[in-house]
Amino acid sequence: MDLSGIDAVLFDMDGTLVDSDAAVERAWRTWAAEYGVAPAAALAIAHGRPADQTIRRLLPPLDDVAVAAAAARQLELQYDDLSDVTATPGAHVLLMALARLGLPWAVVTSADARLAEARLGAAGIVAPVLVTVEDVRVGKPDPQGYLRAAELLDVSAARCLVVEDAEVGLRAGRAAGAMTAALKGLDGDLRLDDLAQLAHRLESAPATP
Repeated sequence: MDLSGIDAVLFDMDGTLVDSDAAVERAWRTWAAEYGVAPAAALAIAHGRPADQTIRRLLPPLDDVAVAAAAARQLELQYDDLSDVTATPGAHVLLMALARLGLPWAVVTSADARLAEARLGAAGIVAPVLVTVEDVRVGKPDPQGYLRAAELLDVSAARCLVVEDAEVGLRAGRAAGAMTAALKGLDGDLRLDDLAQLAHRLESAPATP
């Protein structure tokens, strides 16, 4: 994959820039027990997806008010659970490479702003542009979040690289018209073992004429 035409990098947060998988799973397990849902069913579809979308699929009879309350409870379980949240392998290496290259970047997450800022802070990451579930009408796999991030960075989505570790996020990146880089063995335009690998690829890419 030719990375020389990349104008910006758009990151998912959980599982991509921030290793929060254990905290996410703990919250969903507790929530599932409270709402009478099989934990395995919740975990099978929750990753990378806004909480309200997951809850609608798990509990179709709930009306909008009940879904909102259930989603708020799920987020509440995560806000202060930061003890083992850290940056993913290679995250800081990649962010330093982007600074050297002068490439702008943003975070696009299915979390709300409070949770996103808490987790990024725990990982020692300050996002120059942050798009949360509160900034869009529809979350991933809809492309709104990635399109909004590209707009805020004043770049074409087609010249952005979306970095994701969940299929719903990759679908959102593709729908936005962006190139995709996939972690955890998923299929993207580029497959990554970790973020340091992407740093090396970007710094090795020939300069754009």
